[in-house]
Amino acid sequence: MKRVFVLSLFLCAFTCGLYAQAVDTTVCDVVKNPKSFDGKTVRIKGTVVAGFDQFIVKDGDCGYPVNGIWLSYPQGTKGKAGPVALLQLFPAHDFAGTVAAPTRTPVALEKSKDFKQFDSLLSQSHNKGTGVCLGCARNEVNATLVGRLDSVADTSVKHNAAGKAVSLGGFGNMNAYPARLVLQSVTGVSAKEVDFSASDAATKGGMTPISEDQGFYDPLAAAQKAAAGLGASPAGVSAQKDAAVYGKPGERNGTNGVFVASGIANEVSPKEEALNEHDSPDGVIYNCTFNTNRLDREAHTLAMLHLGHHVSDLRSPEIAQQTALPYILEYNAWMITTAASMGNGGKFLTLPGGFMVWNSSWPPADSTAKIVDAITNFLGKEAMLSR
Repeated sequence: MKRVFVLSLFLCAFTCGLYAQAVDTTVCDVVKNPKSFDGKTVRIKGTVVAGFDQFIVKDGDCGYPVNGIWLSYPQGTKGKAGPVALLQLFPAHDFAGTVAAPTRTPVALEKSKDFKQFDSLLSQSHNKGTGVCLGCARNEVNATLVGRLDSVADTSVKHNAAGKAVSLGGFGNMNAYPARLVLQSVTGVSAKEVDFSASDAATKGGMTPISEDQGFYDPLAAAQKAAAGLGASPAGVSAQKDAAVYGKPGERNGTNGVFVASGIANEVSPKEEALNEHDSPDGVIYNCTFNTNRLDREAHTLAMLHLGHHVSDLRSPEIAQQTALPYILEYNAWMITTAASMGNGGKFLTLPGGFMVWNSSWPPADSTAKIVDAITNFLGKEAMLSR
């Protein structure tokens, strides 16, 4: 009995020691200087968002291009919360740069009652109203998070004269985040229900489209059809290029360096910062993951075009190197996504946070300004991106 008591005291002291090593900081302090926290255990109070292509910790506008920290669970967590669609970049086998995968200290997650509540709240979808609400989560969550902070010095994708990538880094969607928090524990959980009242009211009384969920659905074929529906307009030409990045229907997945997977991309992968075994035309593997549990057919089609546009932009050295702020890349993709919804008969399109980017009842003379305003506000206030 004495041995058990002594062992218990030792374990308690060891655990308390681990937590004593956590550095108290803020989201903005980390965003300002991510490298100063690299590899450290940090404690941060913030608001967590699990949206369309975000799984981030935020705490207001910090004045930087990316004003959030990407959040990841340790490998094997099997949590339910995370982004609905995610594009991750990996160095291909024929990457032209040097790859030196860093050594990261493993993190063990405490699957406490608080964590289970945290994960459950973030995985709940907003299902009211009609039309498409693309990746709309019902809640944001305020909490205190403890975890390992990972960082990189540069998140940009750089190419050589031959068009091969020589540099890439970062975490989360498009590898755009210089800082990532790998979660160890969570406390002080409180839900903050997102206000969708305006978009719900706007869509009230609208006709819900007849479900097409019966029979076989090919998301690539659907994306290509939606892109073709925009015709020869500038948006149509762009959307067709975006759909083409995935290859041809029936072609082997990843033939051109773009891989498609289904699931919840919310965990750290031991291979994500290492050299990939596959080649790619530009030396980069583009891994597109879609959470089909939170995407109906129309939303899945739009998500394919959205991530496809990111790949198109990132594979264009002119765009990627000259205007590759995450804000610009996301703005471009949301414009194409909205155009695809409009051009294929969509009545309403709402983004996480309740930002309505398309309403077929808007007067034509006002629609462009309303779309631009909605996307701009969404990126600055919800996605926490700045120009």
